[in-house]
Order: sequence, then structure tokens, then C-alpha cells
Amino acid sequence: MGSSKHTKNMKRMNGWVLATALLLSGLTTLTSCNEEDNAIVTPVHDDAVYISCVKPDYLKAGDKVALISPSYFTSMENVEKTADVLRGWGLEPVVGPNVGKVVDGRYAGTVAERVSDIRWALSDPSVKAIVCNRGGYGSIQLIDQLTLDELKASPKWIVGFSDISTLHGMWSRAGVMSMHATMSSFLASGGTDATSTLMRDLLMGQVPRYELPAHKANIEGKASGVLVGGNLCTFVPNIGSQADATKGQDLILFVEEVEESMHNIDRQMRILQMNGVLDRCRGIILGEFTDCGTEFTYESIEAMLHDLLAEYQIPVLCGFPGGHGDVNLPLVMGAPVTIDVRNDGATLTFNIDGTQKDVRTADVTATPTPAAARMMKAGKRETAW
Repeated sequence: MGSSKHTKNMKRMNGWVLATALLLSGLTTLTSCNEEDNAIVTPVHDDAVYISCVKPDYLKAGDKVALISPSYFTSMENVEKTADVLRGWGLEPVVGPNVGKVVDGRYAGTVAERVSDIRWALSDPSVKAIVCNRGGYGSIQLIDQLTLDELKASPKWIVGFSDISTLHGMWSRAGVMSMHATMSSFLASGGTDATSTLMRDLLMGQVPRYELPAHKANIEGKASGVLVGGNLCTFVPNIGSQADATKGQDLILFVEEVEESMHNIDRQMRILQMNGVLDRCRGIILGEFTDCGTEFTYESIEAMLHDLLAEYQIPVLCGFPGGHGDVNLPLVMGAPVTIDVRNDGATLTFNIDGTQKDVRTADVTATPTPAAARMMKAGKRETAW
């Protein structure tokens, strides 16, 4: 009995000693923080990954380009017109075996059929790039059906935006660059506008160096990192999946949206914040926020996000003409990039090989031809479904 009582007393004493040590340790840490309250501490996230992507080969005349529909369907008329545009560029279009199918009124085939067309394009060595016909919804259904190894084994450009942001995330996680750019729903209007021709030029090795005018919501600074992101409400739900490129470190995050409320845009950005994504960003690029809400008194979406992002003390480049607006300039996702935001404007540079080409975005943001404008407005509503 005495021995048992002695053991209990020793346990109590050890517990008091441990608690006291932890308390003193905490006080020491607090004192240390108070002494360095001006220091900027970068949080460490153990689950972060390192993204390093290879660049697929640029295209040359005669190369095959696959046209597929990973999400919603688009009309075969659009697909055929896009094929004509690609032929006019000296390329050879090939249409996915399941393109043209419609399931449940919107999907471009079953999940299995849409995955099958991606694998078909990847497995054919004569196909050098993949252009998506349309966004909409559905690419999230494909995440667990594909493996990163099969994407890495056959590095090819995949081109698209909106719902295709999920596939950009998968390509980046697989270590392959991709292209956030226009799709058949716009290319079908002729392919002669800047949105289309800059995509064509980039596919063939002319790399744009974008020069942007000043924007009142910009946050000045210079930063380099890996470009990830896309359509906000598409890539945020992918957090934690193998399509989550925001798990990367040293990110330059690109964000655009269409027909979303201010409060939902704020909600999605807060989800990124709570998951440590904004801590891992070295810079932010805000693209188009087309037909988005005005329910708060902020002057703009950019002004609202400025308040959230200012605390991170990283450069924020606003007004990049990419997304669901009338002009959708191409971006290389997964590429190392540098943004330089100054009081007189900003630049976005892709640090990849190719022929560098200066592009003043102010010179290419004019309304496209009437036919192209009508096509984009129709496509804008399609991809927002």
C-alpha cells in the first residue's frame, strides 16, 4: 500500500514538473516573439509539395492536335469550325472518338467515355497537343479515374480554361506544363483575333512577355514562382486531391471568375487562406471577373481582394485579360514565371525557352469581331453552367 501511494505521489510530482516546464517554455517563446514583433515569419506546411514541370514540345506544321470534350458537350458545328481553324494554322486536327455524344442533357459522354478520349489523345504518339472543346462542368469527375503517372509518361499540351482548370491542376501535379487558353467555343468564330492567334503562336514557340497598364488595386513588388490556378470555383474544391496544384510551394496564383457573387468569391479565397495556400504564394495574378456580383459597396472584386491580400506583403497584379471576358490571353500553367508590379504598370514573364515576344495587353483588349463577340458571350454562359 505504501509503495502504491509513493508511486502515485511521484506521478503527480512529475506531472507538475512537466507542466511547469511547458509553461516556462511557452513564456520564453512569447518573450522571444515580443522582442521580434517586426519579423515576418513564413509558415511551414509539412504537406506542401515541390512542383517542377517539363515543357511539352512546341508544335510545328503538320502536327496532329486532338479535339476532346472532358466536361460539357459543344455542338459538332463548333468542333468542325475549330478543325478548319487548326488546318488554317498548318496543323492536322483529329477528333476524339466520343466527341459529339451527349449524356444527361449536358455531359459530353459518360465519365468512362470522357476519360477514354483523354487516354486516346495521350497514347497516340502522333498527337502533339490536346485542345478542349468546352468547359462547363464535369472534369472533377475525372480526377480519380486518371493517374499522374500516365500524364507524366506522355507530356503533351492540354489547352482550355474554366472547368478545364481541374486538368491544369492535374498536369501541374504530374510535372507537365499546360496552357490556360481559349477553346472550340471561341476558336470556331474564326481564329483571327488576338485571343486565338496568341494561343497559336505560343503553341508554336513564341512566348509572350506581357506588359500591363497600372491598376489602382495593384500591390507593388516583384516575385517569381510556379504559375497555378485558373477558375476559382473550379480549382478550390480540388484541395486535397491529386489535382490540387495549390499544394505547391513558391506559387504565383492566377484567379478568374464568371457570374459569381462577391460573397462566394470571398468565401473561396478564405478557403484558400484557411488551407495555407495564400501563405505559400509569392504573388497573385487577378484575371477577369466577368459579370460578377456587386452586392457589397466595394468598388470592384479587385478592391475587395486587395483588403484580404495586403496582409501577405506579396505583389498582386490586377487586370490580366484572362478568363471569361472578350479577350482571354494564354498562360502557361506550371511554368516558372516572374511578375513585376510597379506604380506605372506591370510585367508577366514566362521563364521558359522559346522566342520571347513583347505583348502590350492594352493593345489587344479591344472588342473582337462581332461574330467572335457573339460566340464568346454564348460560350461564357455555357462554361458558367
